[in-house]
Amino acid sequence: MGHHASMGHARGLLAALAFAALAAGCSGQITRHGYITEEGALDQIELGASKEQVRLIMGTPTTTAAIGDEVYFYISQTEKRVLFLEPEIIDRRVLTFYFDDGSRLTRMANYGIQDGKVFDFVSRTTPTRGDELTLLRQLLGNIVNINPLGN
Repeated sequence: MGHHASMGHARGLLAALAFAALAAGCSGQITRHGYITEEGALDQIELGASKEQVRLIMGTPTTTAAIGDEVYFYISQTEKRVLFLEPEIIDRRVLTFYFDDGSRLTRMANYGIQDGKVFDFVSRTTPTRGDELTLLRQLLGNIVNINPLGN
């Protein structure tokens, strides 16, 4: 008789563990993809640095563009996966380095989406240049629901 009781108890424990695993799955799993900034890496980069210095510290850019002069983009995103559903992208950042015609760093920005708009978390401003905004929207926007009327 005692044997049966322990079997039932073990089964109850297994069911409880399975339920806990399921519940954990529902809250979703957060993962980062793409470029992950090393702690302190940005502190090593100062304005006036060369493209080579930036590449040495940051690695190869995800993509580059010529907006005026050359710009390096490092893209990272944070995804939330709930059970077997397609992962939902909850944040995407574009770390951006602007160079002048002498290949020296003139500005850094960390773009993301805030209130449906492209926002630079370094200068706390929204970019206004048309060509730059269009490109940033492409890099950020195929993901996040950007407000089409906002900038």
